[in-house]
Formats: sequence, C-alpha cells, structure tokens
Amino acid sequence: MAWGWRWFLLALALCACVSAEGEAQKETFEFKSDVSKMLDIIIRSLYTNRNIFLREVISNGSDALDKIRFLYLTEPQDPKTKDDESPTMDIRIKTDKDARTLTIQDGGIGMNRDDLIQHLGSLGSSGTKAFLEKMSDASGDMNMIGQFGVGFYSVFLVADNVKVASKKDGSPDQWVWESTADGSYSIYEDPRGNTLGRGTEITLDLKKDADEFLDPEKLKTIVKQYSEFIHFPIFVQTSTTEKVPVDAPEKDDAEAKDDKEEGKEEGEEDEDPAKEDDEEEDKEDDKETEMKEVTKYSWDLVNENKPIWTRKPDDIEKDEYNKFFKAISKDTEDPMYYTHFNAEGEVEFKSILYIPGKAPPNMFDHTSATFTNIRLYVRRVFITDEFKDLLPRYLNFIKGVVDSDDLPLNVSRELLQESRILKIIKKKLIRKALSMIKEIAEEDEKADEDEEDKEKAKDDGEEKKEETEEEKKEEKEDEDEEKSDEKSDEK
Repeated sequence: MAWGWRWFLLALALCACVSAEGEAQKETFEFKSDVSKMLDIIIRSLYTNRNIFLREVISNGSDALDKIRFLYLTEPQDPKTKDDESPTMDIRIKTDKDARTLTIQDGGIGMNRDDLIQHLGSLGSSGTKAFLEKMSDASGDMNMIGQFGVGFYSVFLVADNVKVASKKDGSPDQWVWESTADGSYSIYEDPRGNTLGRGTEITLDLKKDADEFLDPEKLKTIVKQYSEFIHFPIFVQTSTTEKVPVDAPEKDDAEAKDDKEEGKEEGEEDEDPAKEDDEEEDKEDDKETEMKEVTKYSWDLVNENKPIWTRKPDDIEKDEYNKFFKAISKDTEDPMYYTHFNAEGEVEFKSILYIPGKAPPNMFDHTSATFTNIRLYVRRVFITDEFKDLLPRYLNFIKGVVDSDDLPLNVSRELLQESRILKIIKKKLIRKALSMIKEIAEEDEKADEDEEDKEKAKDDGEEKKEETEEEKKEEKEDEDEEKSDEKSDEK
C-alpha cells in the first residue's frame, strides 16, 4: 500500500513537470492578414449598393462641421486660405469629366498628419467616437453620425485611387493621405499649400465602370435619397455651355497708327462712299457670326427640405406637415390624418406617420415581398425603405419616417431586418398606427353626432317657425273678425 502511494505521488510530480515544461515552451503569435483583401471583405459585406459611398462621405463631412461648430462656441476663429478666403460651413461636390475625378469638400474641423494616420490608417478607428468621449462632460446635446469608423473606406467601391487633403483648424500645414487600397498608404505635405483654410477635400479617381458618378444629376439624386435631411447645406456643381461673341483682337498703338495711315492713303486714291458702306456692312456681318462657347459653373443647393420630425410638434404648422408628406410620398394631395410622436424608454426614436388622402393603387397588392412606405433614418441619414414586415400588410397604406439614434449606421440590410431594436420600433409603430385610425373613427363619430344635433336643432327651429307663423295667422284672423264686428256694430 505504501509503495502504491509513492508511485502515485511520483507520477503526479512527473505530470506537473511536463505541464510546466509545456507552459514554458508556449508561444503567442499575431494573425497574419492581407490588409487589402480584408478591407475588400469588410466593405462588400457592409455595403451592397455602391451609391452608399456618397452617403458615408457626406456623413463624415457633417460630423466634421458639427465638431467645428461646437468648438467655435467657446473658441471662435477666422482661418483663411493662401488666397485670403474663408472656408464655408457646408459640403460641396464637383466632378471633372476630363480627369475622371469626383471631389467632395467640407469646411469642418479637418485633420493633421497624426489624425490622418490614426483615423484613416487604422480600420475601425472613429474620430467622431473619440471626439464624443473627449467632450463627454459637455456634449449632452451633440448628435453626430459616424461612430463605427469603416464608412470612409466605402469610397473604394467606386475609386481606384483616393486622395484626402486636409487642414486641421489651428494647424499651419495642409497634409495629404493617399491610397489605392492595396494594403498601404502614403502621407505627405500638400504641395499646393493652404488651399482649404480648414476642412477636408476628398478626391476620387473613379473606376472605369463608375462613369455614372460624373453626372451631377445622378449625384443630386443620391444626395436627395440618402442625405436630404443633413443639417448643413450640400451643394453640387453644375455647368452650362453658352455661346458668346468673340472679342476682336486688340492691336498695339504702332499697328493702329500704320493702319490709320494706310487708310488715309487709300482714301485719297479711292473715295467711293458706296464701296466704303459695303465694306462696313461686311465687317458687321462677320462680327455677328464670330461666336465662341463658354462653360459657366454654378452651385446648386440640393437638400432644401428640413427634418421637421426633429422639432416639437407644437412648433410645426399643418401646412408644413402637408408639404413634408408630399415630399416623402411624391403625392399631390394632402394627407387625411397624421401623428407626430417621440418614443422613449428602452428604445428612443422620433416618427411621423401619415394616412394618405386617398387609397394608394397598390394597397391590396400582397405579391410584393417588401414595402417602401416607411423611410428609416439613423441620425437624419437615410438607411433604407425596403422592409419585409416593419408594418403588417393590412397597414401598408400608411407612410412616414422613423429616425432612431440607437440603430447602427454601418450594418447590412439583412442584419438590420433581424435587429432587436427594429422589432421594438415595429411594435410601437403598429400601436401608434392603430391609435391613429381609432382617433379618426372617434372624430367621425363625433362629427356625425354634431351633424345630427345640427339637423335636430334645424328641425326644431322649423317646427317652431311653423308654429309661430300659425299663431300669427290666427291672431290676424281674430283681428280681422274683430274689425268686421266693429264695422257691423257701427252700421
């Protein structure tokens, strides 16, 4: 028995030694990855529609403008470009068809060299999130959009090369970040100098199959669809070609003097007035036909509509609700009924629901898998209007908007459909929609009762009137009889 116990302890000791030796030899390695492939996988898993890149870039620009507006509340500054121009608090989009480039510029807070490395050189790094954490003690009313950090890389869906020029507010230098999404990027000081004053300029060298994004009208459509309710103005540059007269080339004083002397000599030799008149008419005709084409550029404001759901219902007039309904539904008639509410609790969101003035033509269409009657926004940025069952089929005539701060901005549509937050929103929307229909029924019932009361009062008034007329008639007859009796007595 004693030997058995000793052998057991010896085996246990040997196992411990082997275990210790194994732990001493354990090594830790980092995962190896092809950054370009990983970036491509991330982008394509999040974004199935190439138009999304413009939404993401505009959202980043809006955040940058929000940041500088917040900072200027306490420390206002007046930066200038090298041409002594001030940056504007807006977002501007322009194209160059010859160079096949698309440029998006904002007058936001901008980035310096370290910011470009930290935010654009690191996948998933969000400058907005870091800004909110830094300002957490004083940012209760701040509502910024991008907090995930991969939205910017959606530009590689349409661009082979991306160049980001940025100048941070208060920084002396303007820097450029450039990459082709091949796993590397370069940073250098902008050779153009201070062309921004403050803000960021993103230039995309478009892919061969992305010519559609050189069309200003296409860009306007995308902006109106996804970024119509961004707080800051969004401008798209358009161009028009006009024909203008060509100015005659100016001659120097010596040539003009020689021509004048030659004209005098010719005039002395030949002074035929008819010939001179013909020459003058020919010159005028030639001058009229000399035209040239000139391209003129202008900036068109795209996001004219405002997100009225962010305001208090008491501050909004009925005409504003009707105008907003026509803007989101493309309907020409005013709605029958609407409700504007803010949902609070486990999930917070703002919403406006409408019942159209007339039944939509596809009201009884049960073949469609998705419906586009409710537009979903996350912090005023359009996400989607294609839902399987956000509202049940029997409520597919209701139109409206939902804006939630709790939903993620960068998420695929498939994951969004299964979101727990969206399911909570669905329950509250159904409850509000049914409540709205109940209110309409109650108002109709009340209106019917009022109409019945009016008719009853009218009938009572007519009966009273008839009675009064009969009484007057009887009184008149009595008076006539009395007069007749008096005349008979006199006779």
